[in-house]
Amino acid sequence: MAPGYLEDFSSVTTETTETSFLTIDPSASAAIKALFKRQGKEGCAFRVGIVGGGCSGLQYVFSVAEKPALDDQVVQADGVTVVVDPKSAVFVAGSSLQYERSMMKEGFVVKNPNADQSCSCGESFNA
Repeated sequence: MAPGYLEDFSSVTTETTETSFLTIDPSASAAIKALFKRQGKEGCAFRVGIVGGGCSGLQYVFSVAEKPALDDQVVQADGVTVVVDPKSAVFVAGSSLQYERSMMKEGFVVKNPNADQSCSCGESFNA
């Protein structure tokens, strides 16, 4: 086991969708389940992070977390686990993770009340 990581998700304290930290929309949980099934990653978590970049200064990154870090914020809902590192949690708190499909794009979207402004494509934000 790597330092700073837990063996699996069974020992973490979790929250539900009814939390002020992060709401997981049913559209997002369905998309995560389908994605993990296609990739053979059932039992893993969906990681939401924030990095510098984009035209507004910050942007969201999504990845697979095979093991939770000791300091991750963990939210479980509808059979999926979402983890957020402490630095990103500051920006994500109070947000909703959704999955949207339109003629122009398809993908995960964070509806973030902390964003002061977003770029026109919705890929980056400033808080």
